[in-house]
Amino acid sequence: MNIRTRGSIFTWVVTGLLVFTPVAVEAQSEGPTPRLYVLDCGRLAGRNLATYGFPDEPRDLSVACFLVIHARGNLLWETGLGDRFAGGRETPRDPGWRVTTTLESQLDEIGIEPADITFLAMSHMHADHTGNANLFASSIWLVQEADRAWAFEPGRDTGTYGDLAGSETVLLHGDHDVIGDGSVVLKSTPGHTPGHQSLWVDLPETGPVLLSGDLYHYPEQRGTDRFADFEFDTVQSASSRAEIEVFLEKTGTTLWIGHDTRVIDSLRKSPEYYR
Repeated sequence: MNIRTRGSIFTWVVTGLLVFTPVAVEAQSEGPTPRLYVLDCGRLAGRNLATYGFPDEPRDLSVACFLVIHARGNLLWETGLGDRFAGGRETPRDPGWRVTTTLESQLDEIGIEPADITFLAMSHMHADHTGNANLFASSIWLVQEADRAWAFEPGRDTGTYGDLAGSETVLLHGDHDVIGDGSVVLKSTPGHTPGHQSLWVDLPETGPVLLSGDLYHYPEQRGTDRFADFEFDTVQSASSRAEIEVFLEKTGTTLWIGHDTRVIDSLRKSPEYYR
């Protein structure tokens, strides 16, 4: 395994206004970059809001993955519930886990193979985010060192991501400019897990977007002290949320909560994209 370490960096950001500009699909080597694809990676049906600090009520959670195509390298953000559950090929332990379309087929539709993914990054190492991680073991894994250490603690089930142990890995200790031009930045947001991170993408027409991972599960959590009952450190999470809210305001960034069905269902899905 090849491991590199990166410290925190300061990144200039651009204030922008979010304008959705879906455009027709083009081959991966063509068209403007950066561009952002929204991928359907499953659904968590009938989740209990009580798990997330609210009164008992069922509400689904979406499971979204995102692909950033850039002239200097492609980044896959999140890997979903797992293609093995699509079409009933394997029954998940949780009956609420639903996968209708494989991630691999969605990538294939836009001319992308797993080998074309330069960088792999996930917000954190929970199973609904790591389901297809082993498909991308040849990519450069960008992970906060605290989360990698936590993910490979003795006794953890590493089945969905164990192959990453041999991947070229960049261990992060804070924010990280993925491409080197300030347009795609991993932001450290610990708390939900020890090394939770979020992804900021500055799109030339759409404007800056933050993909927040599990910093929030539902939009109603914003501005509150409501957290999942499996949160690793609520004090850290509260601090990360506060810092991100300031960041959103200063940069004019729009927040996309990957588990928020109302937002994710409203977005144009691959093979269309945002730029």
